[in-house]
Amino acid sequence: MDNNHFTAFTGKGRRRRHQQMSEINVTPFVDVMLVLLIVFMVTAPLLTVGVPLDLPNTKSTTVQGNDEPLVISVDSAGLVYLEDTVIELENLVPKLQAVTGAKQDQRIFVRGDTNVAYGRVLQVMGEIQSAGFKRVAMVSSSKPDTKADTQKDKKQ
Repeated sequence: MDNNHFTAFTGKGRRRRHQQMSEINVTPFVDVMLVLLIVFMVTAPLLTVGVPLDLPNTKSTTVQGNDEPLVISVDSAGLVYLEDTVIELENLVPKLQAVTGAKQDQRIFVRGDTNVAYGRVLQVMGEIQSAGFKRVAMVSSSKPDTKADTQKDKKQ
């Protein structure tokens, strides 16, 4: 018997027929990444502030920090919110201690509506500081108040 008889059954003649594709198609990957980018760009601004408030305007600078602060808001009706949840003032300190793990150096931002009584915002800040939290800051809007500016100009 010759060797050619066995080579006919080894499949050597079919090499080109079942060759694997060596190129990667990145077009679907890029499409998915672009869709995710657009989704995150649209949803990210909506996640930053939960309670809609009319914040007072100031010329102060932004406070910088490494950790994510807790946000406590007081709306125009005087309701107190911890992040997006309405909470009674009496329950604020226990809830803050539970959320922070009694960590006294947690940053806390207090947002007060322009139309809320100044005393109500001070009540909230007093409760927070009496619990021992040291890093409490008030949040304001940095956009100029056009009505106040025009009234100042008229007086001068």
